[in-house]
Amino acid sequence: MPAVAETNVLLAPSRLVAETRVDFRCAALDSLERAGDTGVPLLAIDMADTRDVDASGLGILVLVQKRARERGLTTRLINTQHNVRSLLALTKLESLFEFA
Repeated sequence: MPAVAETNVLLAPSRLVAETRVDFRCAALDSLERAGDTGVPLLAIDMADTRDVDASGLGILVLVQKRARERGLTTRLINTQHNVRSLLALTKLESLFEFA
C-alpha cells in the first residue's frame, strides 16, 4: 500500500452536498489528471472535515472512483468520519473505496 507521500491528496469540503459538488468535482478530476500524468497510482480523498454528505455528494464520490478506476488508479478515503462511513455502508457504496 503506497504511503501518503506517494499519493495525490484531495481535501473534501466540510459539506459534500449539492452546493459544493461542482467545485469538488472539478478539483477531483484535476487531481485524477495529475495522478495520471505523474504515474501516482492512488488518489486519496481526505474526509477529516467532512460532516455532511447528501445524494449529490455520494454521486461525486462514485464518479471520482469510477474515473480513477478507468485510469487504473485506486481511490482511498482517509480520515473518514463515522457518520460518513455509515452512510456509505447504508447505501452499499463502501466497497467501492479503500479506507485509511
